[in-house]
Amino acid sequence: MSEEASTTAPSQTIFVVDDDEGLTRLIARSLRREGYHAETATSGKDAMAWLAEHEASLMLLDLKLADLNATELVERLKGRGRLVPFVIITGQGDERVAVDMMKRGALDYIVKDGQFLELVPTVVHRSLAQVDRERRLVAAEEERKRLEREVLEISEREQRRIGHDLHDGLGQTLAGVDVLLEVLKKRLASNSPGDADAVASISSYVKEAIQQTRMLARGLSPVEVERKGLMSALKALAEHAGLLFKVSCSFECDDAVEVQDHAKATHLYRIAQEAMHNAVRHGKAKHIDIILTQEGPKATLRVVSDGTEGTPVPEISGNGMGLYTMKYRAGMIGGSVEIRPAKPHGTEVVCTFPNG
Repeated sequence: MSEEASTTAPSQTIFVVDDDEGLTRLIARSLRREGYHAETATSGKDAMAWLAEHEASLMLLDLKLADLNATELVERLKGRGRLVPFVIITGQGDERVAVDMMKRGALDYIVKDGQFLELVPTVVHRSLAQVDRERRLVAAEEERKRLEREVLEISEREQRRIGHDLHDGLGQTLAGVDVLLEVLKKRLASNSPGDADAVASISSYVKEAIQQTRMLARGLSPVEVERKGLMSALKALAEHAGLLFKVSCSFECDDAVEVQDHAKATHLYRIAQEAMHNAVRHGKAKHIDIILTQEGPKATLRVVSDGTEGTPVPEISGNGMGLYTMKYRAGMIGGSVEIRPAKPHGTEVVCTFPNG
Protein backbone atom coordinates (compact mmCIF):
# COMPACT_ATOMS: atom_id res chain seq x y z
CA MET A 1 0.00 0.00 0.00
CA SER A 2 2.94 2.35 0.51
CA GLU A 3 6.54 2.62 -0.52
CA GLU A 4 9.39 2.77 1.94
CA ALA A 5 10.01 6.32 3.13
CA SER A 6 13.34 8.06 2.68
CA THR A 7 15.94 7.76 5.42
CA THR A 8 15.59 11.42 6.39
CA ALA A 9 13.25 12.15 9.28
CA PRO A 10 10.16 13.73 7.69
CA SER A 11 8.27 16.50 9.44
CA GLN A 12 4.96 16.22 7.56
CA THR A 13 3.13 13.29 6.02
CA ILE A 14 1.52 13.65 2.59
CA PHE A 15 -1.02 10.94 1.75
CA VAL A 16 -1.34 10.31 -2.01
CA VAL A 17 -4.55 8.59 -3.18
CA ASP A 18 -4.67 7.73 -6.90
CA ASP A 19 -5.62 4.51 -8.67
CA ASP A 20 -2.79 4.99 -11.19
CA GLU A 21 -0.10 3.07 -9.31
CA GLY A 22 2.75 4.25 -11.54
CA LEU A 23 1.78 7.91 -11.17
CA THR A 24 1.31 7.47 -7.44
CA ARG A 25 4.90 6.20 -7.13
CA LEU A 26 6.20 9.17 -9.13
CA ILE A 27 4.29 11.66 -6.95
CA ALA A 28 5.59 10.01 -3.77
CA ARG A 29 9.16 10.07 -5.06
CA SER A 30 8.86 13.75 -5.99
CA LEU A 31 7.58 14.61 -2.51
CA ARG A 32 10.29 12.64 -0.74
CA ARG A 33 12.93 14.55 -2.65
CA GLU A 34 11.46 17.69 -1.05
CA GLY A 35 11.81 16.21 2.44
CA TYR A 36 8.18 15.15 2.97
CA HIS A 37 7.08 11.75 4.23
CA ALA A 38 4.85 10.20 1.55
CA GLU A 39 2.29 7.43 1.98
CA THR A 40 0.12 6.09 -0.85
CA ALA A 41 -3.13 4.27 -1.53
CA THR A 42 -4.59 3.17 -4.87
CA SER A 43 -8.27 2.87 -3.91
CA GLY A 44 -10.84 4.63 -1.78
CA LYS A 45 -11.21 1.56 0.43
CA ASP A 46 -7.46 1.44 1.13
CA ALA A 47 -7.43 5.19 1.77
CA MET A 48 -10.17 4.91 4.39
CA ALA A 49 -8.41 1.99 6.06
CA TRP A 50 -5.11 3.89 6.26
CA LEU A 51 -6.69 7.09 7.58
CA ALA A 52 -8.56 5.10 10.23
CA GLU A 53 -5.20 4.25 11.79
CA HIS A 54 -2.88 7.11 10.80
CA GLU A 55 -2.63 10.89 10.63
CA ALA A 56 -1.63 12.92 7.58
CA SER A 57 -0.82 16.61 7.17
CA LEU A 58 -2.31 16.70 3.66
CA MET A 59 -4.03 14.33 1.24
CA LEU A 60 -3.60 14.47 -2.54
CA LEU A 61 -6.82 12.90 -3.79
CA ASP A 62 -7.60 11.76 -7.33
CA LEU A 63 -10.99 13.04 -8.47
CA LYS A 64 -12.02 9.71 -10.00
CA LEU A 65 -10.99 6.52 -8.21
CA ALA A 66 -12.01 3.09 -9.48
CA ASP A 67 -14.16 2.23 -6.42
CA LEU A 68 -15.13 5.66 -5.05
CA ASN A 69 -15.14 9.15 -6.47
CA ALA A 70 -13.56 11.95 -4.46
CA THR A 71 -16.91 13.34 -3.31
CA GLU A 72 -18.01 10.01 -1.83
CA LEU A 73 -14.66 9.47 -0.13
CA VAL A 74 -14.64 12.96 1.38
CA GLU A 75 -18.18 12.57 2.72
CA ARG A 76 -17.41 9.16 4.27
CA LEU A 77 -14.24 10.44 5.90
CA LYS A 78 -16.07 13.50 7.16
CA GLY A 79 -18.80 11.31 8.65
CA ARG A 80 -16.17 9.31 10.54
CA GLY A 81 -14.29 12.39 11.68
CA ARG A 82 -11.15 11.33 9.79
CA LEU A 83 -11.06 13.90 6.98
CA VAL A 84 -7.72 15.69 6.62
CA PRO A 85 -6.91 18.81 4.54
CA PHE A 86 -6.90 17.74 0.90
CA VAL A 87 -5.97 18.80 -2.63
CA ILE A 88 -7.74 17.37 -5.67
CA ILE A 89 -5.85 15.70 -8.53
CA THR A 90 -7.84 15.91 -11.74
CA GLY A 91 -7.52 15.16 -15.43
CA GLN A 92 -7.81 17.82 -18.10
CA GLY A 93 -11.40 18.81 -18.77
CA ASP A 94 -12.53 18.17 -15.17
CA GLU A 95 -11.53 21.57 -13.80
CA ARG A 96 -15.17 22.56 -13.21
CA VAL A 97 -15.72 19.52 -10.98
CA ALA A 98 -12.46 20.27 -9.18
CA VAL A 99 -13.67 23.80 -8.44
CA ASP A 100 -16.87 22.29 -7.04
CA MET A 101 -14.73 20.13 -4.76
CA MET A 102 -13.05 23.28 -3.47
CA LYS A 103 -16.48 24.41 -2.34
CA ARG A 104 -16.63 21.16 -0.38
CA GLY A 105 -13.38 21.95 1.38
CA ALA A 106 -10.51 21.20 -1.02
CA LEU A 107 -7.60 23.62 -0.61
CA ASP A 108 -6.56 23.52 -4.26
CA TYR A 109 -6.46 21.30 -7.34
CA ILE A 110 -3.74 20.08 -9.72
CA VAL A 111 -4.38 19.14 -13.35
CA LYS A 112 -2.59 16.09 -14.78
CA ASP A 113 -0.71 17.73 -17.61
CA GLY A 114 2.89 17.99 -18.79
CA GLN A 115 3.93 20.08 -15.77
CA PHE A 116 2.02 18.04 -13.22
CA LEU A 117 4.95 16.48 -11.34
CA GLU A 118 6.81 19.79 -11.24
CA LEU A 119 3.79 21.55 -9.76
CA VAL A 120 3.00 18.96 -7.05
CA PRO A 121 5.66 20.11 -4.49
CA THR A 122 4.72 23.77 -5.03
CA VAL A 123 1.01 23.14 -4.50
CA VAL A 124 1.73 20.95 -1.47
CA HIS A 125 3.95 23.62 0.08
CA ARG A 126 1.34 26.33 -0.57
CA SER A 127 -1.50 24.20 0.81
CA LEU A 128 0.42 23.28 3.96
CA ALA A 129 1.20 26.96 4.50
CA GLN A 130 -2.52 27.73 4.21
CA VAL A 131 -3.38 24.97 6.70
CA ASP A 132 -0.78 26.37 9.11
CA ARG A 133 -2.20 29.89 8.80
CA GLU A 134 -5.73 28.66 9.44
CA ARG A 135 -4.62 26.68 12.47
CA ARG A 136 -2.80 29.69 13.84
CA LEU A 137 -5.91 31.82 13.33
CA VAL A 138 -8.06 29.22 15.10
CA ALA A 139 -5.56 29.03 17.97
CA ALA A 140 -5.44 32.83 18.20
CA GLU A 141 -9.25 33.03 18.22
CA GLU A 142 -9.46 30.39 20.96
CA GLU A 143 -6.85 32.26 22.99
CA ARG A 144 -8.76 35.52 22.52
CA LYS A 145 -11.97 33.88 23.71
CA ARG A 146 -10.14 32.34 26.68
CA LEU A 147 -8.75 35.74 27.69
CA GLU A 148 -12.13 37.41 27.27
CA ARG A 149 -13.74 34.72 29.40
CA GLU A 150 -11.04 35.13 32.04
CA VAL A 151 -11.41 38.93 32.07
CA LEU A 152 -15.18 38.57 32.39
CA GLU A 153 -14.83 36.09 35.25
CA ILE A 154 -12.34 38.34 37.06
CA SER A 155 -14.66 41.30 36.54
CA GLU A 156 -17.60 39.36 38.00
CA ARG A 157 -15.52 38.28 41.01
CA GLU A 158 -14.40 41.86 41.65
CA GLN A 159 -17.93 43.18 41.33
CA ARG A 160 -19.15 40.57 43.82
CA ARG A 161 -16.33 41.47 46.20
CA ILE A 162 -17.09 45.20 45.97
CA GLY A 163 -20.80 44.45 46.40
CA HIS A 164 -20.13 42.47 49.56
CA ASP A 165 -17.79 45.17 50.86
CA LEU A 166 -20.45 47.82 50.27
CA HIS A 167 -23.09 45.77 52.04
CA ASP A 168 -20.99 44.53 54.95
CA GLY A 169 -18.74 47.58 55.26
CA LEU A 170 -20.25 50.90 54.23
CA GLY A 171 -23.82 49.66 54.62
CA GLN A 172 -23.24 48.48 58.19
CA THR A 173 -21.39 51.68 59.09
CA LEU A 174 -24.26 53.82 57.81
CA ALA A 175 -26.73 51.65 59.68
CA GLY A 176 -24.72 52.23 62.88
CA VAL A 177 -24.75 55.99 62.26
CA ASP A 178 -28.51 55.88 61.78
CA VAL A 179 -28.96 54.09 65.13
CA LEU A 180 -26.86 56.74 66.90
CA LEU A 181 -28.90 59.50 65.23
CA GLU A 182 -32.13 57.87 66.46
CA VAL A 183 -30.74 57.81 70.01
CA LEU A 184 -29.63 61.45 69.74
CA LYS A 185 -33.03 62.49 68.37
CA LYS A 186 -34.81 60.95 71.37
CA ARG A 187 -32.47 62.71 73.78
CA LEU A 188 -33.09 66.09 72.13
CA ALA A 189 -36.83 65.62 71.68
CA SER A 190 -37.85 67.17 75.03
CA ASN A 191 -35.08 69.72 75.64
CA SER A 192 -34.33 70.95 72.10
CA PRO A 193 -37.11 70.12 69.60
CA GLY A 194 -35.45 72.18 66.85
CA ASP A 195 -32.23 70.22 67.10
CA ALA A 196 -34.21 66.99 67.21
CA ASP A 197 -35.88 67.90 63.90
CA ALA A 198 -32.45 68.65 62.39
CA VAL A 199 -31.19 65.25 63.52
CA ALA A 200 -34.32 63.62 62.07
CA SER A 201 -33.58 65.32 58.73
CA ILE A 202 -29.99 64.07 58.81
CA SER A 203 -31.29 60.59 59.67
CA SER A 204 -33.55 60.61 56.61
CA TYR A 205 -30.52 61.31 54.38
CA VAL A 206 -28.60 58.50 56.05
CA LYS A 207 -31.53 56.12 55.48
CA GLU A 208 -31.56 57.10 51.80
CA ALA A 209 -27.79 56.50 51.63
CA ILE A 210 -28.31 53.06 53.20
CA GLN A 211 -30.96 52.25 50.59
CA GLN A 212 -28.74 53.37 47.73
CA THR A 213 -25.80 51.41 49.15
CA ARG A 214 -27.94 48.28 49.29
CA MET A 215 -29.06 48.83 45.71
CA LEU A 216 -25.47 49.30 44.54
CA ALA A 217 -24.41 46.17 46.42
CA ARG A 218 -27.34 44.27 44.90
CA GLY A 219 -26.40 45.47 41.41
CA LEU A 220 -22.79 44.38 41.84
CA SER A 221 -23.69 40.96 43.28
CA PRO A 222 -27.24 40.50 42.02
CA VAL A 223 -28.02 36.79 41.86
CA GLU A 224 -28.32 34.64 44.94
CA VAL A 225 -26.98 31.08 44.74
CA GLU A 226 -30.36 29.37 44.58
CA ARG A 227 -32.62 27.86 41.91
CA LYS A 228 -34.97 30.87 41.89
CA GLY A 229 -32.14 33.39 42.23
CA LEU A 230 -32.50 34.78 38.70
CA MET A 231 -36.23 35.44 39.09
CA SER A 232 -35.66 37.19 42.42
CA ALA A 233 -32.82 39.27 40.96
CA LEU A 234 -34.81 40.33 37.87
CA LYS A 235 -37.79 41.20 40.06
CA ALA A 236 -35.55 43.38 42.23
CA LEU A 237 -34.04 44.99 39.12
CA ALA A 238 -37.51 45.90 37.89
CA GLU A 239 -38.55 47.26 41.29
CA HIS A 240 -35.45 49.44 41.57
CA ALA A 241 -35.54 50.64 37.96
CA GLY A 242 -37.13 53.92 39.00
CA LEU A 243 -34.10 54.87 41.08
CA LEU A 244 -31.51 53.22 38.86
CA PHE A 245 -32.76 54.32 35.43
CA LYS A 246 -35.58 56.81 36.18
CA VAL A 247 -38.13 54.65 34.30
CA SER A 248 -41.02 52.40 35.25
CA CYS A 249 -40.38 48.69 34.86
CA SER A 250 -42.26 45.42 35.33
CA PHE A 251 -41.11 41.82 35.62
CA GLU A 252 -43.25 39.00 34.20
CA CYS A 253 -42.68 35.28 34.80
CA ASP A 254 -46.00 33.41 34.73
CA ASP A 255 -44.41 30.00 35.32
CA ALA A 256 -41.28 29.57 37.40
CA VAL A 257 -38.11 29.44 35.31
CA GLU A 258 -35.37 28.00 37.49
CA VAL A 259 -31.79 28.51 36.34
CA GLN A 260 -29.69 26.25 38.52
CA ASP A 261 -26.29 27.37 37.23
CA HIS A 262 -25.25 30.50 39.14
CA ALA A 263 -22.84 31.71 36.43
CA LYS A 264 -25.54 31.35 33.76
CA ALA A 265 -28.04 33.23 35.92
CA THR A 266 -25.54 36.06 36.43
CA HIS A 267 -24.89 36.33 32.68
CA LEU A 268 -28.64 36.57 32.04
CA TYR A 269 -29.05 39.26 34.70
CA ARG A 270 -26.23 41.28 33.13
CA ILE A 271 -27.85 40.95 29.69
CA ALA A 272 -31.13 42.32 31.09
CA GLN A 273 -29.26 45.10 32.88
CA GLU A 274 -27.36 46.11 29.72
CA ALA A 275 -30.54 45.98 27.63
CA MET A 276 -32.17 48.38 30.10
CA HIS A 277 -29.19 50.74 29.87
CA ASN A 278 -29.42 50.70 26.06
CA ALA A 279 -33.17 51.32 26.12
CA VAL A 280 -32.72 54.38 28.36
CA ARG A 281 -29.62 55.78 26.61
CA HIS A 282 -30.61 55.21 22.99
CA GLY A 283 -34.38 54.78 22.93
CA LYS A 284 -35.26 57.28 25.70
CA ALA A 285 -37.55 54.61 27.12
CA LYS A 286 -40.18 55.48 29.70
CA HIS A 287 -41.36 51.95 30.39
CA ILE A 288 -39.53 48.61 30.23
CA ASP A 289 -40.85 45.06 30.58
CA ILE A 290 -38.60 42.16 31.57
CA ILE A 291 -40.19 38.84 30.57
CA LEU A 292 -38.81 35.39 31.43
CA THR A 293 -40.42 32.29 29.88
CA GLN A 294 -39.57 28.68 29.12
CA GLU A 295 -40.90 26.25 26.52
CA GLY A 296 -39.38 22.79 26.48
CA PRO A 297 -35.59 22.80 26.85
CA LYS A 298 -35.32 26.44 25.67
CA ALA A 299 -35.90 29.52 27.80
CA THR A 300 -36.23 33.13 26.68
CA LEU A 301 -35.38 36.40 28.38
CA ARG A 302 -37.01 39.42 26.72
CA VAL A 303 -36.45 43.09 27.55
CA VAL A 304 -39.08 45.20 25.80
CA SER A 305 -38.91 49.00 25.92
CA ASP A 306 -41.32 51.58 24.49
CA GLY A 307 -38.59 54.03 23.48
CA THR A 308 -39.07 56.91 21.10
CA GLU A 309 -41.42 56.20 18.23
CA GLY A 310 -39.41 55.65 15.10
CA THR A 311 -36.11 55.00 16.91
CA PRO A 312 -34.09 52.94 14.39
CA VAL A 313 -33.01 49.55 15.66
CA PRO A 314 -29.54 49.79 13.99
CA GLU A 315 -28.78 52.69 16.33
CA ILE A 316 -29.34 50.39 19.27
CA SER A 317 -28.00 47.22 17.69
CA GLY A 318 -24.74 48.61 16.40
CA ASN A 319 -21.27 47.35 17.16
CA GLY A 320 -20.92 49.02 20.55
CA MET A 321 -19.40 47.26 23.53
CA GLY A 322 -22.83 46.89 25.14
CA LEU A 323 -24.22 44.76 22.33
CA TYR A 324 -20.94 42.88 21.97
CA THR A 325 -20.94 42.05 25.67
CA MET A 326 -24.57 40.89 25.57
CA LYS A 327 -23.86 38.59 22.62
CA TYR A 328 -20.67 37.33 24.23
CA ARG A 329 -22.45 36.55 27.51
CA ALA A 330 -25.21 34.74 25.58
CA GLY A 331 -22.59 32.72 23.72
CA MET A 332 -20.96 31.78 27.03
CA ILE A 333 -24.19 30.01 28.09
CA GLY A 334 -24.89 28.45 24.68
CA GLY A 335 -27.53 31.02 23.76
CA SER A 336 -28.01 33.90 21.35
CA VAL A 337 -29.18 37.51 21.41
CA GLU A 338 -31.43 39.14 18.83
CA ILE A 339 -32.47 42.81 18.74
CA ARG A 340 -35.61 43.71 16.82
CA PRO A 341 -38.30 46.39 16.66
CA ALA A 342 -41.11 46.20 19.24
CA LYS A 343 -44.73 46.96 18.42
CA PRO A 344 -46.05 49.62 18.12
CA HIS A 345 -42.63 51.21 18.66
CA GLY A 346 -39.51 50.75 20.68
CA THR A 347 -37.07 47.87 20.85
CA GLU A 348 -37.05 44.25 21.99
CA VAL A 349 -33.92 42.42 23.12
CA VAL A 350 -34.45 38.66 23.00
CA CYS A 351 -32.01 36.20 24.57
CA THR A 352 -32.77 32.52 23.91
CA PHE A 353 -30.79 29.96 25.88
CA PRO A 354 -30.86 26.25 26.78
CA ASN A 355 -32.24 25.50 30.24
CA GLY A 356 -32.90 21.78 30.52
